[in-house]
Amino acid sequence: MSAVIRVEGVAKAYGDVRAVDHVSLEVGANECLALLGPSGCGKTTLLRLMAGLETPDAGAISIGGADMTRTPPYGRPVNMMFQSYALFPHMSVADNVAFGLKQDRLAPAEIDARTREALAAVELEALGARKPHQLSGGQRQRVALARCIAKRPKALLLDEPMAALDKHLRERTQLELLALRRRLGISFVVVTHDQDEAMTMADRIAVMDKGRILQIDTPRKLYEHPVNQAVARFFGDINLWPNGRAVRPEHIALSCVSGDVEGVVTDIIYRGAGTTYLVRTQEMTVRVLRQNARGETEAHKGDTVFLSWPADAARTLSP
Repeated sequence: MSAVIRVEGVAKAYGDVRAVDHVSLEVGANECLALLGPSGCGKTTLLRLMAGLETPDAGAISIGGADMTRTPPYGRPVNMMFQSYALFPHMSVADNVAFGLKQDRLAPAEIDARTREALAAVELEALGARKPHQLSGGQRQRVALARCIAKRPKALLLDEPMAALDKHLRERTQLELLALRRRLGISFVVVTHDQDEAMTMADRIAVMDKGRILQIDTPRKLYEHPVNQAVARFFGDINLWPNGRAVRPEHIALSCVSGDVEGVVTDIIYRGAGTTYLVRTQEMTVRVLRQNARGETEAHKGDTVFLSWPADAARTLSP
């Protein structure tokens, strides 16, 4: 994999707090890498280090093969899109998109061509004369994205880009960004705390905690082969027994007749396509996910049921 961004042993501390603890990773050409983790895990600080908004205490950052460790933000071939979008309210959509190009002192004809190209890429070419307050939240986000891609960066750095959008618009925008990235051939680094967003958008995901990367891999491998209990807990629902045995809820069969482990249904959560059963056993409460299908026998709250799962569905994970 040809690396567009290479981070080598980067560390950043604020007083006694080590926000990024000697992290190393690579972002490939036309790859989307998601930085995933709980609040305070260091993912936004790592993104800001890539952007040049923070200076590392140790380590090196290269972009496009050139050392950028001490290069200021305006000298780096990347653009960062913030949660707030940071659009100028007094400027038109087109002027917002053109702002960075004017700062770079490009020729007027080049500015006009790149602005039109960027607006077309996000399907807003007909709204160039509008002001930000005349747009929907999703449209304002696309203006901010157009402003970034107009400068033709080697990579886009996105900090919680869908945080302000409602669920349906967020899902649609995730797919739009995915299609846009593939069409433009630009690498993305996306910070998020939403595992579904990371799985939808990313080729690889770096799961972070306490300033370190716990595991970096494809969404499928992270879900099916977490390296420890911390990754397993964060990346989807999982049942963890006291001895470290782990089984995903969808791998557990629930029967009203027979099985390996006996328990009692304490709660039922209906989710449309599937139903989650909480079953109290001798050892612990087990989560069981069943896909809803017509004709299946349903268990009810208070029923005695039996659980079983294939041997290869269980793994023993370290803390």
